[in-house]
Amino acid sequence: MQYHVDGELVAAEDATVSVRNRGFQYGDAAFETLRAYGGQVFAWAAHASRLRASCDALGIDHALSDRDLRGRVHATLAANDLANASVRLTVTRGDQSGSFAPGDDVDPTVVVVADELPRGGVGGERAWRSPASAATVAVERVADDALPAVAKTNNYLNGVLARIDAGDADEAILLDSEGRVTGGATSNVFFVDDGVVHTPSLDLPVNPGITRWAVVELAEDIGITVEEGHYTPQDLRAADELFLTNTTWEVRPVSEYDDTTYSTCKVGARLARAFAEEVEQRHY
Repeated sequence: MQYHVDGELVAAEDATVSVRNRGFQYGDAAFETLRAYGGQVFAWAAHASRLRASCDALGIDHALSDRDLRGRVHATLAANDLANASVRLTVTRGDQSGSFAPGDDVDPTVVVVADELPRGGVGGERAWRSPASAATVAVERVADDALPAVAKTNNYLNGVLARIDAGDADEAILLDSEGRVTGGATSNVFFVDDGVVHTPSLDLPVNPGITRWAVVELAEDIGITVEEGHYTPQDLRAADELFLTNTTWEVRPVSEYDDTTYSTCKVGARLARAFAEEVEQRHY
């Protein structure tokens, strides 16, 4: 495997960053997880926009154009002969010694790594083996005024601690300080009640997932009503079906949440099919 580090393709075993790198020292970095289908990144413009928002929230100026970043991603895919893959694009503040507060002379570090995934689209294979189990955890979602939810940073301890607290469950469901559902550690949450799809609104500390956005758009296209609001775990447990979205999973049904089981995911399956058709049309 070859990875892209600071503008150079290097062998995986040589792909390193300095121990002085602020991404390593403090989690002072932003990242995007991308999905490549047929050699092209899905919804690149949306991912690039969110990465800009993350870097703006952290005050990191990497001085690279979206075209340059996309070129590095595609160069990594091509170097590894990957058409269908998960790609992580990371931008750290760079190397700096001594001071906790960042200086003005830091040169950002940009890294791209990729891993093979199955073909997507119609007739493709899922990246997950079975419906997910999920559990409400005691770990609270970090408040938006402490760390903006729009910022996908390398300091993912909130999600790591939540996953630990979730035990054997595939996903941890985090609440805010008022007990409202915000989403999963690495996913957005949707539930269905009487045919209407519900998902936590973005005025809560909810990361604006790219697949979340795509699913909401596709639901409107095929006549499924989507409502955004504030919900509790009880709302999820009383729902007819529950599913999760993220870049790698796409649309993944939940079979078990806390002490509740779900025997169907018909609306989720329609949306998964619509997503697969969109991918097929765009990329294959």
